[in-house]
Amino acid sequence: MAKRPRAPDVAELVVGGDVLPVTIKRHARARRMILRLDRQATRVIVTMPERASRRKAIEFARMNEGWIKSRLCAVPPPVPFERGAVIPVRGVPHEIRHFDAKRGGVCVSERAPNSLSVIEVAGDLAHLGRRIRDWLKEESKRELAAASLAYAEAMRVRFRKISVRDPASRWGSCSVKGHLSYSWRLIFAPPYVLDYVAAHEVAHLAHMNHGPKFWALVAKHCPEFEKARQWMKRHGRVLHSYGS
Repeated sequence: MAKRPRAPDVAELVVGGDVLPVTIKRHARARRMILRLDRQATRVIVTMPERASRRKAIEFARMNEGWIKSRLCAVPPPVPFERGAVIPVRGVPHEIRHFDAKRGGVCVSERAPNSLSVIEVAGDLAHLGRRIRDWLKEESKRELAAASLAYAEAMRVRFRKISVRDPASRWGSCSVKGHLSYSWRLIFAPPYVLDYVAAHEVAHLAHMNHGPKFWALVAKHCPEFEKARQWMKRHGRVLHSYGS
C-alpha cells in the first residue's frame, strides 16, 4: 500500500510585530529546507526533507526573518474594487465609477485622449465589488476559452473543460483528464500574457512535462512566450493585489 503524504503542519511566526502563519511541508525529494511566501504574502511556507523536525523548520524561518521582512515590503498595496479605484483590464488602466440605477450591469467606455478608460457599474453601491469581480471572471473565462480553443486546434489536441478560479500559486494547470484551469486574474495582464498562459496549458495536453518538446511546441505557436514569461516574473504578484 502506498504511503500517504503527511498533511502540512501549521505554526506561527512574529515578523515586525505581525503574526504570520507558517505552513511546514515535508517532501520526499527535498534535500534541504526552502523558504518562500505565498503569492499574496499572507503566509510563510517551509518545504523540508521528510525526516527533518518541526522545531528546525520554525528555527529556519526565524533565522530568515530579515529576508521575510524584505519580501513583505515588496508586496504591492491592495486595491479594493471600489468607486474611484484604478485597475488594469487587459493591461490598460480603467477607473471604476458607480452610477445610481436600479438596473444595469457593467459597461466599459474606452479612453479618450489624455484620459482613463472607465468601468461603469450600476446597482446598489454595496454590491459594486461583487459585480466587478463577477464581470472580470466572465471576461477572463471568455478570452481564455477562445485562446484555448484556438491553440488546441493549432496543436491538434483536445481538452474536456475549462474553469477559472483564484489559485494562490498557479496561473494555470492542465490535468491528465484534459481539464484546463486558469486564474481569472489573467484578465488584468496584457493580452499576450493571457495568450501565453493558454498556449502553455494547452501544450501540456500533448506533453505533460516541461521538456524540450513541450517548449518547442509552445515556441512554435506562441512566439511571444518568453516576453510573457518575463512580464509575469516582474509583475505577476501585482495581479493578486486587485480586489483584495
